[in-house]
Amino acid sequence: MKPNTIFIIIIVLLVAGNVFFAMQYIAAQKELREAQAALSSQKINEKTLAFTELFIEKVLQSDQEVDFDTRLQLENAVRGIGDEEILAQWQRFTESQGEAQAQTEVKNLLGLLIQKVER
Repeated sequence: MKPNTIFIIIIVLLVAGNVFFAMQYIAAQKELREAQAALSSQKINEKTLAFTELFIEKVLQSDQEVDFDTRLQLENAVRGIGDEEILAQWQRFTESQGEAQAQTEVKNLLGLLIQKVER
């Protein structure tokens, strides 16, 4: 074999190797993005469930009026979720006038929380 032929074969093998590893890299990047999206969704679900548990325990199951520290804890938890729709519904609940409106907003809030976790 001529040296030029060997050199061309080596170049072709190197290019083929680069193409193969580039394809593997692209596939790994796609998997990484999907895993990061799943992890982000799972973290949001965990925060949503933690807030829901806290809300049920401190507000719905409480026999007393909710104190300032509990309100602050709930406010921080709902903001920690990072979902604007949940935060807006929370604000509608906290700004509700009268018991009937508060009950309606609680139902809406709990429904929204469950809907967000299902996704």
